[in-house]
Amino acid sequence: MKTLRLAIVAPCYNEEDMLPLSAPRLVALMKQLMSDGKIAQDSFLLFVNDGSRDRTWEIIEQLHASEPICRGLDLSRNVGHQNAIMAGMEAAIEGPEGADGVITIDVDLQDPLECIPVMIDDYYEGYDVVYGVRSSRESDSFLKRFTAESFYKLQAALGLKTIYNHADFRFMTRRVIGELSKYEERNLYLRGIIPMIGFPSTTVEEVRAEREAGTTKYTLRKMLRLAFDGISSFSITPIYMILGLGWIFILIALGMAVYVIVSLVKGSVAQGWASLMLSIWLVGGIVMISIGLVGLYVGKVYMETKHRPRYHIKKRLG
Repeated sequence: MKTLRLAIVAPCYNEEDMLPLSAPRLVALMKQLMSDGKIAQDSFLLFVNDGSRDRTWEIIEQLHASEPICRGLDLSRNVGHQNAIMAGMEAAIEGPEGADGVITIDVDLQDPLECIPVMIDDYYEGYDVVYGVRSSRESDSFLKRFTAESFYKLQAALGLKTIYNHADFRFMTRRVIGELSKYEERNLYLRGIIPMIGFPSTTVEEVRAEREAGTTKYTLRKMLRLAFDGISSFSITPIYMILGLGWIFILIALGMAVYVIVSLVKGSVAQGWASLMLSIWLVGGIVMISIGLVGLYVGKVYMETKHRPRYHIKKRLG
């Protein structure tokens, strides 16, 4: 097997504080791997600027000027974390001089760099995909740890085939990324799509570190949106749950009708304004939630039918 031409793809969004700290560590790692003969001399780092509003792209340009191993991809606007990763991977393998394999890692480097040589060793053993799996979430807050673990369990309950406690730290070969490019969803959820492709895969355990600088750009709103994309893109179970809930309320309504008829016969009807209003609000709320959920599915179908590009590249370096 020939020496691996590796690309490390790191998406960036407003990372002017973190990038000057993480880039030198990534460069040093790449040079060490080249020196050890684990990767080819023409391997490279690719920083993807996802429409940052700070000095992130300026820093990437400076890195490219001082270190030819560093390349840059400047997207025309913010397209989201998943689309930025996809843009970087597709750019990394493009052309005959493209990478043989790609590792994706967030530029905050909370995922340990020590796992990267292990991923490369797994590649030489014949694996096309190597997932970084968190063995511990001690660095996360209680709320983030609880919501993340609950979400993975919910995914499993809904029938999604994902890797438990895996985010977006992974290695993939060129041929896997080529197959992945055939999936044309606008609402990407890579954690759900990649396991579906079916090439030989394994996992590497990792312990997340504390973020060294800046603040996370993955807000609660973005996490909730990603969670909904992850569920709605692969499962229609929530719609069946709504259908089941509708039947439950119909049975409750029939039971209430029997109760009212019996009360009329016995002459013990009580004027229950409060219970009536509570019933109206409860059922009305359930109906509105149900319509909204179905509407979100319809909206996703509408967005998919447009077949718009996921991203636009404004500038390339290297």
